[in-house]
Amino acid sequence: MKKRVFITGGLILIIGIVLIVFFNQPKSNFENVTIPEDEITEPDEEENENVEEQEQNQEETEEASSSEQTENKQISQILLEAVQSTLDFFSNRETKVVAIGDSLTQGVGDSKEQGGYVGILDRSINKESELVEFDNFGIRGYRSDQLLEYLDDPEVVDSVNDSDIVLITIGANDIMQVFKSNFTNLKLEDFQHERVNYEVRLRQIFAKIKDINSNVDINLLGFYNPFDKYFEDIRELSIIVEEWNNTGKMVAEENNETFIPTADLFADPDEDVFAEDNFHPNDLGYQRMAKRVLEYLTNE
Repeated sequence: MKKRVFITGGLILIIGIVLIVFFNQPKSNFENVTIPEDEITEPDEEENENVEEQEQNQEETEEASSSEQTENKQISQILLEAVQSTLDFFSNRETKVVAIGDSLTQGVGDSKEQGGYVGILDRSINKESELVEFDNFGIRGYRSDQLLEYLDDPEVVDSVNDSDIVLITIGANDIMQVFKSNFTNLKLEDFQHERVNYEVRLRQIFAKIKDINSNVDINLLGFYNPFDKYFEDIRELSIIVEEWNNTGKMVAEENNETFIPTADLFADPDEDVFAEDNFHPNDLGYQRMAKRVLEYLTNE
């Protein structure tokens, strides 16, 4: 009997010691983790931001890819024949193209800010291999008098000196300057008088380019009529633009150079070819300009 009591008491003592030791041991890693209720249902705020940023970056990448695919598709549709003939034209020669002029050369209105029609020429001609080098010196707002001075810039001079082809857009801001200077008392004679000055400066521009590089081919792009959206009550605007384009064509032909018309590309009021400012071309407008330029460059 005493032996049973001793054994039972010993078992109780052992169990008590085990329990004391167990409950005095450090808690396990799982027991040490405290999980707030909000963390059970929602991830960490910083993690949320990272996930959102990753999703946004992915969306932007997909949008950029989609946009690039769309542009490539549009270029393939609009420029396919012109680009193919251009590749044949440039494949056996080293060529450098210099673009100078106003916002149409800079590419204002291009949704991706990739150089307007000049950028499209670059990307389409050089898609597979570098066939043509392009320099773009377009500056928004430039008039013919400013372009004439710009042709003294050493960087421009060096580029023109090494070039084979010069592309020019100039004149629209000369017309706009007439509006600004005579807005309260605008007369048709004001545009006719300034057109004479434009002709003089245009001849000087051609002469200065030839002085820099006598072998370069000059291509003057005509301008379209962007003024109807702002001055629709002035019916003579289409006549003014036509006369100024005729002046540009005359100067180009007298110098045995090329005039490239663009007015017809923007003449249909039902077509969406203008940027949001209703003044500069949008992507489609610039694609049409690029196609027209390619057609003239390869039309020997």
